[in-house]
Amino acid sequence: FKIFEFIENEWVNSYFKSIYPSENFLSIFKKSKILKDEIFSPLIVLVTFTLFLLLATEPVSRDLQFTILIAFISFFIGAAILPRFVLNDSEKNQIPLFDTKDVYSIGFCLTLIGILFLFISIASVGGLPILKSSLRYSLKPIFTMPVFLVIPGIGLIASHRLNQYKKGEISRSQVRFRFLVLTLIGMITVLTLEYRTPIIAILLMMIIIAYYGEILSVWEVILGALIGVCAIMGIGYLRSLNELAISSNTSMFSTLENRANFTMHVLNLLNQISGNFGILHGKMIASSMPGSDLGPRMLVGKLIAWRTEVTVTPTLLGQMIVDFGKIGVALEMCLLGFILGTGYKIIKITKDTFYIAIYSLILTYSILGVETGILDIQILFYFFIISFIYLAVILKDKGIKIY
Repeated sequence: FKIFEFIENEWVNSYFKSIYPSENFLSIFKKSKILKDEIFSPLIVLVTFTLFLLLATEPVSRDLQFTILIAFISFFIGAAILPRFVLNDSEKNQIPLFDTKDVYSIGFCLTLIGILFLFISIASVGGLPILKSSLRYSLKPIFTMPVFLVIPGIGLIASHRLNQYKKGEISRSQVRFRFLVLTLIGMITVLTLEYRTPIIAILLMMIIIAYYGEILSVWEVILGALIGVCAIMGIGYLRSLNELAISSNTSMFSTLENRANFTMHVLNLLNQISGNFGILHGKMIASSMPGSDLGPRMLVGKLIAWRTEVTVTPTLLGQMIVDFGKIGVALEMCLLGFILGTGYKIIKITKDTFYIAIYSLILTYSILGVETGILDIQILFYFFIISFIYLAVILKDKGIKIY
C-alpha cells in the first residue's frame, strides 16, 4: 500500500490543490439553511419528481394528476410528520452505534465481490460491453447482479473513512481524496458493463455521504449535481447513437426529454388500466424475484401492449398503481416516506457515519426510482435490511429489545 500512500501525499501536497477554490468559495450559498442543511432531506424525492414532470411535455390525465397528488401528500405525511412520533431527539444514547471497523470489513467484502463478478461477467460475453454495445444484451443477470454490490460496498468503506476524519486520524484533504478514489473505482466498475443508472447512483450516493459528513461545500454539491445531469444526458445520447436510435443531429437534451415523455406516457397508460385497487395485486413486485418468467419492467411492457423483450421504466408510482391502484400509492408512498424520514431523523440526532451511509444509499435509489421505479431485487433487499435496522432503533428507543 506504499504506492497508494505516495499518490495520496502527492495529491494532498500538489500545486493544483493549492489553486482549487477553498470551502468558503461562493459562501453566499451557506447563508441558506435549506442549501446548507436540508438539500438531501427526504423531500428531495418530491422535488425530483416535480422536475421530472416539468421535463416531460406528455399531457397528464386528470385522473393521473389525482393519483400523483395522493402520492405527494402520502409521502409528505410519511417523511415529515410520522417520524416525529417514533424517536426522541434528546435520547442520542438510545440509538445503537456500529463499530466502523466492522462496517469497513463488510464494505470491503461487498466491493471485492462486485469486482470479482465484473471479471466473470466480462469473461461470460467474451469482451468489454463499453467497447461493443451489443455485448451488453448478452450479459447474464446471475453474474451482473453481484457487480452492483460495489455500490453499497464503497458507501460503507466511505463511512469508515469519514469516521476516521471525524476522529482526527486523517485530514480533510485525505478523506476527500479517498472519497474521490472510491467514487472512481465504483464508476469504472459499472461503466465497464455500460450501465448508466449505477454510475449516477455511485456519484449521487457519495455526494450525499460527503455532504452530511461535511467534507463537501454547498457549491461542490451543486456542481456535482450538474455533472450528474450532464452524465445522464451524455451517456444516454452516446448509447442511442451507438444503437442507431437517433441521428447525430439530435440534441442531448432532446434525448432526455423524449425519455421523460415516454415514461410519463407509460405511467398514464398504467394508471388508466389499474383503477383504484390495481390489477396485479402484488404480482409485479413479486416478479422482481429471481426465476420469474418476466421481470417487473418487462411486465410493464406486456401490460401496455409494448414489446415484452425490452424493459420499460414505469416511474416510482408504476408498480404501486399496477399492484394496488390509488390505495397502493397512498400506503406505499407513505411507507417509503416514513423509512426515509426515520433515517433522516437518525442522522440528524447521531451524526453517525454508518447511518449517513445507509440513508444515502436508500435516498439515492429513491431519487433514481422517480424514473426507473424501485423494482430490482437487490435494491428491495437494501430497503428491507435498512428498514429492519431502523425498526430495531425505534423499538430500542421505546424500551423494547429485540437483540
